[in-house]
Amino acid sequence: MASGARAHETVERAEKLGFSNAWFYDSQLLYGEIFASMAAAAMRTKTIRLGSAVIIPSNRIAPITANGFATLAELAPGRIDFGVGTGFTGRRTIGADAITLKEMEDYIRVIRELWASGISEWDFEGLRRKIRFLNPDVTGLNLSNPIPLYISAFGPKCRDMASELADGWMNFLFSDEIAFQDVYDIRSRCERRGRDPESLHTIAFTLGCILDEGERPDSLRAMAQAGPLVAAMLHNFAEASERGSALEMPEAFKDTIEGYIQMHASFQPEDARYLQNHTGHLMFVRDEDRPFITGEMIQALTFTGTKEVLLKRARNLAKSGYDQLAIQLVPGAEDEIESWAELFSQI
Repeated sequence: MASGARAHETVERAEKLGFSNAWFYDSQLLYGEIFASMAAAAMRTKTIRLGSAVIIPSNRIAPITANGFATLAELAPGRIDFGVGTGFTGRRTIGADAITLKEMEDYIRVIRELWASGISEWDFEGLRRKIRFLNPDVTGLNLSNPIPLYISAFGPKCRDMASELADGWMNFLFSDEIAFQDVYDIRSRCERRGRDPESLHTIAFTLGCILDEGERPDSLRAMAQAGPLVAAMLHNFAEASERGSALEMPEAFKDTIEGYIQMHASFQPEDARYLQNHTGHLMFVRDEDRPFITGEMIQALTFTGTKEVLLKRARNLAKSGYDQLAIQLVPGAEDEIESWAELFSQI
């Protein structure tokens, strides 16, 4: 879900419905503050796990992140998960590309060393500095309960890092075929390291809509609930093209994507098209995006279908190696959590 002042209300509801995990987006110019959202949820729940999806190292210095999670761990001992990534929207919304893997690896190292109550060496303002928590007992930092590390990893090098360092791996689900290939890839990397693939908890994130019988995948409901994921894909293709690093386009949607790229060239201000491009990102479909999002794209790229279709897809994802399926709720569709709970109870 998007972090925000009222996100905890959905988490409370999710816990009552039997959900195991709640994941919070961290993109400061798109959503509310993640640590405030997670803290509110931690104080109002007892069993559901709370995690970041994901923290971006450049946006929060390591001591702040380490402190934030240790504080959350005191509010909800044994229920906090640390998700981290090199950055998509959290950096694109300021016109920046992803950070390097080396930067992320060093960030993880510093945070883990601080959690281990040790002295960590940290690069800050051009100097290598020694840091540690000075008064963790007095200030209520929980450094006793382990905080699992989840890495959002799409590229091969990042997946190598996840297979080596992480407790869990996060993936965004588009087509099932690609999802099966991705989980096979990460499990193979674990095996090559001599690691049991079952020890790496795997999560597929997606948006979707449970269609009524006869309901079209481009209905108003489906467009509102699943359409933002297709829009996010269009946003990514447009920015990749602008940077001169064009991505391989799905042949079936090539004309549509190219049409969006042409429209993107008209966004203003010219030197900051990302401001318009990411407005509504993963939250709602903008009016200018709507003509480029078809029912075929929603059906092919999101978790949308009738109950029978989605149950089959979910079971196949589980068989392929995914441990968890996370459905993002968009603002205004929070009541859909009831339908998702009913669906998941049948898997």
